[in-house]
Amino acid sequence: MISLAGRDILHAWGKFVFTGVGLGLLIGVTLTMAGVYRGMVDDGKALLDNSGADLWVVQQDTLGPYAESSSVFDDLWRDIRTMPGVAQAANVTYLTMQVGRGDEDVRAMVVGIAAGDSGEPGWPPTLVAGRHLTRGHYEAVADIGTGARLGDVLKIRRNHYTVVGLTRRMVSSSGDPMVFIPLKDAQEAQFLKDNDAILMQRRRTETNPAFNRPGVPGLVDAVVASQTSNSYVNAILVRLRPGVAPQDVAEPIRRWKRLTVYDRAQMEEILVGKLIATSARQIGMFLVILAFVSAAIVAFIIYTLTMDKIREIAVLKLIGTRNRTIAWMIMQQALVLGVIGFVVGKIAATFAAPMFPKYVLLVPIDSILGFVALLAICMLSSLVAIRVALQVDPAQAIS
Repeated sequence: MISLAGRDILHAWGKFVFTGVGLGLLIGVTLTMAGVYRGMVDDGKALLDNSGADLWVVQQDTLGPYAESSSVFDDLWRDIRTMPGVAQAANVTYLTMQVGRGDEDVRAMVVGIAAGDSGEPGWPPTLVAGRHLTRGHYEAVADIGTGARLGDVLKIRRNHYTVVGLTRRMVSSSGDPMVFIPLKDAQEAQFLKDNDAILMQRRRTETNPAFNRPGVPGLVDAVVASQTSNSYVNAILVRLRPGVAPQDVAEPIRRWKRLTVYDRAQMEEILVGKLIATSARQIGMFLVILAFVSAAIVAFIIYTLTMDKIREIAVLKLIGTRNRTIAWMIMQQALVLGVIGFVVGKIAATFAAPMFPKYVLLVPIDSILGFVALLAICMLSSLVAIRVALQVDPAQAIS
């Protein structure tokens, strides 16, 4: 019967090939969608790995600095640095925005890093070209995903920054490439208001009776300065000494500094469980829809092939062929169709993944599970054709 199934496939090879290619494209989309989800998770983990932090100190009762906005005073790092068990502590700011590169705009996460060495938390761990930041202003280290090259000039808000170093796989949780600039410049870009906003704030303050006191000179200037100051950062990255438990340091910070502290496991839960949870559900729905579409295609083509050979099946029954053998022949055809589709889909996904704007991570376990699921779908889809074949009357062979 294996030979009989093979001969039948060769007889209708055109339908098998074209159906296999169409099914393969669906499988390729399915594998790519799974790779997009894997890539999103990997982006989140890469963000945490590249930060070099063991603890993230953020504004109280927020999910910052990646899932929510967070603001803490930029002088708190000194107090945290002196706490027992802390090896390093550094301020950092994160701002996702459009960065100007020549005549184009690039969506990027601008990261403000404190002055120090390349080993400080928040600094890019490795460079593929150039050097790290050495000046306090107007230098940048960019991920190659921005398309920037050494010597390029990037425009961030009103200032221009020369690219002095390039990194790789330094991305945000949403896959946007990172641009590292000095902390003071990043604070100005994120927190400092423009001149018109400062002027309007001054006028509003002057008309407020609480601040417009004739006997207190300079009060308006002091209030406006405090309202427009940029002495904030989004988070404080903390690196612990070897052997120190994260909770032994996090709990005193929560109690005495009135701040929220997350360790690595908690931050992963925020990124994976909250930030990309909706996207994961959407991808899951697409996978379910694609599975049903694949099943419908396999069922239709196997049913069509079975209906085309009703007379041949009747002859087989007439000469005494068992129903089990006929059913196995039809199921073999469905499985061969699934194998052809998987091979085409795997090749399509492998070549298409680098072309996607988001990072697509194809892992072997997804391919294995996809192959097993596809074979199961093909077997179930063949049941319709098998049922039709088993109901064929042997008398049709001589009618």
